[in-house]
Formats: sequence, C-alpha cells, structure tokens
Amino acid sequence: MQLVNSIFINRMKRSGFITYSIEKIGLHSLFWLGVLLFFTFFFGLEDAPFTTVFSFSAFLLPVTLVTTYTFIYYLIPRYLLPKKYAAFALYTCYTLIISSSCIVYSAFYGLVLSSPMAIDKGFPITKSLLFISIAVYLVVILACAFSLLKQNYKTSTANELLKNEVLARELQLKKQELMYLKMQIHPHFLFNTLNTLYGFALKKSDETPELILKLSNLLDYILYQTQKSKVSLKQEIEHIQDYIALEQMRFKDNLNINFECDYIADEIEIAPMVLLPFIENSFKHGKLNNGQLHVEIKLKITEKHIHFRLKNSKINHSEGKNEALCKPQQSGIGLANLQKRLALVYKNAHELKIKNEPDFYEISLTLFTTHVP
Repeated sequence: MQLVNSIFINRMKRSGFITYSIEKIGLHSLFWLGVLLFFTFFFGLEDAPFTTVFSFSAFLLPVTLVTTYTFIYYLIPRYLLPKKYAAFALYTCYTLIISSSCIVYSAFYGLVLSSPMAIDKGFPITKSLLFISIAVYLVVILACAFSLLKQNYKTSTANELLKNEVLARELQLKKQELMYLKMQIHPHFLFNTLNTLYGFALKKSDETPELILKLSNLLDYILYQTQKSKVSLKQEIEHIQDYIALEQMRFKDNLNINFECDYIADEIEIAPMVLLPFIENSFKHGKLNNGQLHVEIKLKITEKHIHFRLKNSKINHSEGKNEALCKPQQSGIGLANLQKRLALVYKNAHELKIKNEPDFYEISLTLFTTHVP
C-alpha cells in the first residue's frame, strides 16, 4: 500500500511539474510573440510592407532572446544577486559587446534577405543601428527589471514566511515554558495550603469544612481558570481573598492584615496567578513580630497601570533569616518562577521592586496594561 501511495505521489509531482513547465513555456512564447510584433511596428515605416518588416524583425529576435536569457538566468542570479558586482560588470560588458556584434550581423542579413528591392532604391525600414540597438536592449532591460522584481517578491515572501515561522516557534516555546512554570507554581501553592488543612484536621477543628470549601474553590481556579492567558482582575482578587481567609483561620489572632483595593472594572484583565504567589510567600516567609504577623496589601488602579504593593513583618536578626526573600532562587520555586512568568507575559511591561529591611519585607509591582480603561 505504501508503494502504491509513493507511486501516486510521484506521479502527481511529475504531473504538476509538467503542467507548470507547459504554462511557463506558453507564457514565454506569448511574451516573445509580443516582442516580435513590437519590433515589427517599431522598425516599420508607413510605406513598408508588413511581411518585409516582419521578416527583418524575426532576424533580431534570436539575439534579443539569447541576450535576455543570459542576463536573467545566468548573470543576475550568479553575480548580481550574490553581490559580486565586479564580476557582474565585467561579464555584462562581454555580453554587450557580443550582443552588439550579433545585432549588427542580424540587421545586415535581415536587410539583405528580407528586402525584395535593390539596395540603391532604398529600404523602407529604419536602418539606423542606434534605433535597432535601442529596441533590442529596451526589451532586455524590461525583462531583467521584471525578473528582478519577481525575484525580490519571492525573496520578501520567503523572508516573511521564515520570519513568521520563527515567531511561531518562539511563541510555542514561550507557551510551553509558561505552562511549565504554571505547573511548578501550582504544587508549590497546594503544598502550603494542604499543610494548613492538615493542621486543622489534627485539631479536629469545626472550621475544617469551611477550609475545605475555600480550598476547593481555589483548586477550581487553579485547574481551569489559569489555563487562560488572561483572567478578570476582579476574579483574581476574589481568590486572593479566599486565600487570605484560609490563612486567617490558621493564624487566628496572630494575624494582623490590612487589604486595601480600589474599585475594579469588569473589563480589567490580568495574567492568572501573578499576585497570589506574592501573598502566599508573605505568609510562608513572614515572621511573627511581637506575637503577630503584619501583612499590608494595597492594590491601586490608574489609567494604564495596576500598582500592587505588599509588605509583611519579619524578625530582625543580624544573620538575616529572612534573607531568602531577597533571593528568589532560595525562597522556593514560587517566587522565582513568578519572576520568570512576569518576564514572559509582561515583557517590558512591568516593574518589580523588592525591599528587604531589617524588620519588614516589601515588594512593589507595577503592570503596564492596555486592558485598564
């Protein structure tokens, strides 16, 4: 079966090649027929017989054809397009010298063999070699110009296709990298949340069912909504509030959190899981200071920006136990991957500042987004 398919495909290719060759020969034949008619009317005088002028023009057609094809299929592709200008100029001179000699011989024999009248009675065809040369080289120049335009179009089209292919591959690689980063962030987030749930289960707390419900909502968001490239900012904030509620259950009175948020229009969108990992890290790496963990979150929306600021307390140790917060590569995969995601999704459209002070840790993220009205 494969052999039959291979034979069929080869026949189709040969059939296509033959069809293309026939079409190409037909177009070239029509072109040279037009050139022959052009010569006939260009060289003829008012009282010159059509057959005589036509015969004379036919003598000039071969030298025009050979000169044109020499430029189109040899000199231009071999020397001009590869930018070998010196060689192109040299061989062009050779071609012009040879073609000029051929024009002289063709015109001479055309005059002798085409005219039924004696030379001394005059020949009713333009006899100036200048006009004859102009006509021949005009055809050559026009054909070469058309060939160069066609070659330029093919090159531009090929470059555009190649550029699009490269961009498509880069986009696919970025999508794969982004998906990989998301897959890493999800287990990191779930690990922390399940630890909280485990603590409640050990205590047999009555709040465990509510904790499981909020966790299920977060899981639904992670598994389905984060597959999208953009989600509603309002939706992202709702799940952030669910996460804060989970942490409030865990910390009880040891948590002092202040969450300020501007009004969010429905049409404002953001990449999913961009803000939540920052908040997650504030609870994971933040330390109780004087018996309380202080977390301050502010979300401000301007005309074309989303400003997010997060500040959490930490214990002031000279050895810097909270140093990991300044070095994302040492603070777990969540924050490090988040910075990579920002570089991919908001390339040249975000600004992240990290401040690590003795008694607090602060991040400031600005997203430059056209989705903000």
